[in-house]
Amino acid sequence: MLGLEYFSFEELWSPMFFFFMTAVVIGYFYIIGPWRLKHEPGEAPATTKQKVMFVTGILFYYLANGGPLDLLGHLLFTAHMVSMSLSYLIAPPLILLGVPAFVWRRLFAAPFWRKFSGLMHPILTLLLFNILFSIYHVPLVHDYVMTHFMVHRLYYVVLLITSMMMWAQIACPVPEWSRLTDVKKMAYVFANGALLTPACALIIFSGNTLYGTYNDPNVWATAMGYCVSGDPGDLLTRFNGGPLFFQILDPLEDQQLGGIVMKLVQEVMYGAILAYIFSHWFKREHTEDDLPGATDGAH
Repeated sequence: MLGLEYFSFEELWSPMFFFFMTAVVIGYFYIIGPWRLKHEPGEAPATTKQKVMFVTGILFYYLANGGPLDLLGHLLFTAHMVSMSLSYLIAPPLILLGVPAFVWRRLFAAPFWRKFSGLMHPILTLLLFNILFSIYHVPLVHDYVMTHFMVHRLYYVVLLITSMMMWAQIACPVPEWSRLTDVKKMAYVFANGALLTPACALIIFSGNTLYGTYNDPNVWATAMGYCVSGDPGDLLTRFNGGPLFFQILDPLEDQQLGGIVMKLVQEVMYGAILAYIFSHWFKREHTEDDLPGATDGAH
């Protein structure tokens, strides 16, 4: 099974992270249930759709960062890119829309947050996420982040926050916080796709392997040391060739496939969002045209 049979249950499923994410889900249902009834009785309960979206988003994020896919992402570059896609392109909008508006209002009601309101400017959030994401995939940066535990954790947290900030412009969970019209949202989605393209192109069209994490045994062993217990040096004894032991494709082909997967997921996700925004805008425009007096006002 792609080499996962060589690792323990704890290494594959990250029980501590699982319990943390489970606690997040339990906290979510407490807030939208008993807490809402006590503190916000006038607010509408979360819909079934919202509950499904939130739990699905949390599940995707756990699988990408704590489940077998996380470990597999240290063995195959393609799996790493699937993990990145789930973490920053799919899970954030599901989580944003899964949390009812009254929770977001309460969460950011304190005057403290006003001083940071400028960080939510659409252009700034657009640039922050895409620049950080692209910089991460510069080979030297990627290998440094993967082999330094605290930097790795911090960078991933910052990526998650900036991805949520970016997605909040498109999938705004609080109606009065929305800064973009539907037409501007469509342009915003196009801009996101354009800004991610150079990073994907670098990976897809490179004629050489770029990342030591997936082709240099010593770099790989250091990165793997954060996923498995014991001495990382023992990994080179157990698995002769380091990352090449697990490769089902040529390393360059794995790298190129990873870039293609990332671009495809991006295109499908953004395409679906564009279709939704366009249909919403089209229906609203035609509904307004059909209102009594709309035609008379045009003459």
